[in-house]
Amino acid sequence: MSKEIKKIGVFTSGGDSPGMNAAVRSVVRTCAFHNIECVGIYQGYEGIMNGDFEVLGARSVKGIINKGGTILKSARSKEFRTKEGRKKAHDQLVKAGIDALVAIGGDGTFTGAMIFNEEFGFPVMGIPGTIDNDIFGTTHTLGFDTALNTVVEAIDKIRDTASSHNRLFFIEVMGRDVGHIALNVGIAGGAEEILIPEEDLGLDRLVESLNKSRTSGKSSSIVIVAEGDKIGKNIFELKDFVDENMEGYDVRVSVLGHMQRGGSPSCFDRVLASRMGVKAVESLMEGKTNYMVGLKNNKMELTPLNQAIKGKSKINLELLRVSDIMST
Repeated sequence: MSKEIKKIGVFTSGGDSPGMNAAVRSVVRTCAFHNIECVGIYQGYEGIMNGDFEVLGARSVKGIINKGGTILKSARSKEFRTKEGRKKAHDQLVKAGIDALVAIGGDGTFTGAMIFNEEFGFPVMGIPGTIDNDIFGTTHTLGFDTALNTVVEAIDKIRDTASSHNRLFFIEVMGRDVGHIALNVGIAGGAEEILIPEEDLGLDRLVESLNKSRTSGKSSSIVIVAEGDKIGKNIFELKDFVDENMEGYDVRVSVLGHMQRGGSPSCFDRVLASRMGVKAVESLMEGKTNYMVGLKNNKMELTPLNQAIKGKSKINLELLRVSDIMST
């Protein structure tokens, strides 16, 4: 029989994403609703090892649902990757009387939580917070929708200047291993080409596509490039190649970088975070552990952490076809 959960710790780890604060708020208020004490843990796994804890009540998290980033801060921890570090963390949790953890982050965060659970039998529940949307077991991770809106707004502004000067813009967006952001914003932003890690377009086809666009009467072009795309070593190499092999284009590069992670979370991410927080706490109360909360068919479902980590989120093939048609 599982131990009754009386005190839950919540922390954020890895790269920040819009919606993390909304998820923290949801965890804290769900705990308050069920008369469970909630402890905020600062600086991720580092904070667990250092005992950087603060009891949070329903009013402690007022006014944060609209804020980007994370009030609990985030840090990557080398020490927690060692057995000694994890033992230190476990001792701190036992000392504080914390019975379970809600970990908000990506695959690195979940890997740490899964190992910790395996070694100490400590109840853990994951909430996926990463703008890349690269976690298996959920159609949307926290921050993905907000990042899409942020990038589309930037693309719209860049297109204004591209059209004014007959320019070709290569715009790099985040997505080291997956092209979810690039594919969605490319369609929404009216891009002529979208380069993603999953599809090796090739330099020759890129030039062919750009020539076709110009022949069809387009005087400017936008190419969206996921940072993990394999065509060139980097986006600047792509620019140099086009400069050398195409005439008539004034080529520019824009790397959007970390601006994609910031900003106030969208309505979708705020609602998703609220739903995930409730599901995470109530699942722990039911005795479940070593799972990640995810959105499937618009329902909150649980996926074992090892599957969430090892599984691969698949690109939407329909969107690839839509992209080809829209770039005509």
